[in-house]
Formats: sequence, C-alpha cells, structure tokens
Amino acid sequence: MRIMVQKFGGTSLSTVQAREHVLRHVKRELETGFNLVIVVSAMGRRGEPYATDTLLDWAAQNGNALSAREKDLLLCCGEIISATTLSSLLEHEGIPTSVLTGAQAGFVTDDNFGNARILDVRPVRVLEQLQLGRVVIVTGFQGQTEKGDFTTLGRGGSDTSATALGAALRAEMVDIYTDVNGILTADPRIVEDARPLTVVSYAEICNMAHHGAKVIHPRAVEIAMQSQIPVRVRSTFADTEGTLVTHPEGFQDVQTGIIDRYVTGIAYVSNVTQITVGVPGGTDRLQLKVFKTMAENSISVDFINVTPSGVVYTVFDSDSEKAIRVLQEIGLKPQSLSGCAKVSVIGGGINGVPGIMARIVESLTLADIQILQSADSNTTIWVLVKKEDMVQALRALHTSFELHL
Repeated sequence: MRIMVQKFGGTSLSTVQAREHVLRHVKRELETGFNLVIVVSAMGRRGEPYATDTLLDWAAQNGNALSAREKDLLLCCGEIISATTLSSLLEHEGIPTSVLTGAQAGFVTDDNFGNARILDVRPVRVLEQLQLGRVVIVTGFQGQTEKGDFTTLGRGGSDTSATALGAALRAEMVDIYTDVNGILTADPRIVEDARPLTVVSYAEICNMAHHGAKVIHPRAVEIAMQSQIPVRVRSTFADTEGTLVTHPEGFQDVQTGIIDRYVTGIAYVSNVTQITVGVPGGTDRLQLKVFKTMAENSISVDFINVTPSGVVYTVFDSDSEKAIRVLQEIGLKPQSLSGCAKVSVIGGGINGVPGIMARIVESLTLADIQILQSADSNTTIWVLVKKEDMVQALRALHTSFELHL
C-alpha cells in the first residue's frame, strides 16, 4: 500500500479559498495512486473563531482557572472542527473519508499536559480505514495517555503528529503544507533576496528549526530523520514541489550534479539576554551552581560558554529578571545584557572547512556590528549581536555566503 501523509496548517484551512486549494492537493495525490492520511491543525490564527490561541483567550476571559488537563481538553476542539469540516468537503466531492482523533489514530503520550511527548503510535484503525478505500483525516497536535486523558503536543505539534504517523505507517512521503513556498535561505520579511531551497538535509533543517526558522517544528524533523522518512515542505497556494528534506544521499534524486555548498541558510532568535557569571580565580562549583539554579527555576538556557573562571549564556528576555534574581539569592553577582539576538549560520558543509568563521567575522566587522559571543557545532556557527544590529547582520551574512544566487 502506497501511503502519503499530508499535513495542512491553520492558514491552509482558514478560508473558503484556502480550503479549495487543499481539495486540489488531495485530489491530485489520489489520482497518482496514493492512499492518503491527512493531519490537520486548528483553523486560523488568534482572533479567528476556532484557532488555538482564540480558545486560550476564551478560557482566560472565563475565569482563567483551567488546570493543564482541562485546558488540553478544550484545545483538542480546534482540530476536531478542522477535521470534520474537511471531511464534509471531501464527501461532497464524492471522496469517502473517516475522521479520527489523535487518540483514535493511536497516539499514546505521557501526561505532561500542554507539551506531551509521544510514547508510541499504534495506527491500527488508520490502516483499517485505508484498506476500506477511505481518506483518513487525523486531528493533529493531540494524543491520549494510557489512562485515557486527552493531551496536546505543544506548539508545532501537528507537524510532529504528521511525521510520527508517517514513520508508523512507513509512508513514502510526508508533505507539510504551509503558507510559504518551501524553506528559504532566510526570513523573507527581513532578507528580501532570500530564495527557496530545493533540498536540505535533516540535520540542516533541524538546526534551522531549532534556531529560529518557523516553517517546520524541530521535533517533527527529528522523528523523520530517525525513521528516514522524506518530508516535503510545500505551499498550499501553489503547485510547486517545495523543499525536500532528506538524507544527503537523496539529493541526487531531485537535482542533477553535486551540490557543493557550505552554508544553507541564516536563521535568528531575537529577544534574548546574555548573562555572565564569574568568580575571581574561578571555581569548579560555579558552573554547577549556576545551571542547577536555572533548572530548579525552570529557566531555559542557551548559547552556553563555560570557562574555568565563569560562564556566559543566554535566556529569553522574559526570563531575565527571574534569572538574575535567583542567581543573586545564592550569592552570585551576575551581569546581564538584554535586547540581544542570536544569529545562526547553518550548513552541512561547514564542518572541517577553513575560513567560515573568518568570513562571518569579516562580514560583521565591515558592517560595524559587534560580536558579543560565538559558538559552533558540526553544522552551525552562532553569533550573538545586539538586537538593533540583527537585521543588518542577517543581510550581510546572507550576501557574504552568496545565498541569494
């Protein structure tokens, strides 16, 4: 059985015109012989009737006292409305469908309400309905504990639902439909000459997603990478192929010749605060005290540099006051710099290539941009800059690595 998973996000389902595009994509893949499983998000964005944020606002306006468990129960309604709406439209076109909630589709999660982790996917009912010749529509973003409680998977959870279901069904492809034409070399709202990428590796897009690119959720990419399921990121509003996410060996399937590139894209995360904690002479207990305190207070840390005499790291601006306070309470004297941005240069060809960091430093120096901190991995080099320099930094690096060509 040839199976394809299609995932349609909230903007893909929010209007009559958008839903007509969705119907066209469904019909096209059915005509090519695929058995389809469609994963849907809640329709629209904040302010529109059935959007996830609208439901959260509704709860806030009516007592704002829901527990995490009951809040998940409420949020599951958005995807159910999307799924049944799409079912009705397809049935009207003569296409038989079955709607399954995340629980009915076999998603078993832990009980971390609001940000549950998938423990297992048991798609028995999905396969049964496919065997009957039906298009199966599954509510994304949700699952169920072993005790039977509804759970949600956190922001971007529908992407995760789609790739996890694709892996469990051994699908040939998972298509993630969104409102942009694939994955671009940078945010087009900032870098005007950003261009779409034909193909990227799992590692590259995972790093792009972790470091600010919002086209696909990093958890979804990690699942696809582990299962070696190819993913395409496509536009709901066009018939282009979008961007294929696969292992490097799969690049030859979509492009003639050898892809020889060092850098794939530039991403960013804004509104972060740099925290520096040092002790004259240094102490090997300092690092433990700092990061244990952050963990005990549920403060996420990033961009970590550790030296014998101290540590430097970042937190979100929204957590900075709390982070400074709790460090002071344990006798430390942190210094902070708020209003920063982390800019990431990402590419599978970076590792072992001389001169990449030199080009980054040269580009930012020529643009008179100060580098506050840097770090690197096999596929990513990060630099911290002041937020007011972020746009210029992104454009300078995009041009320097010729990503516009």
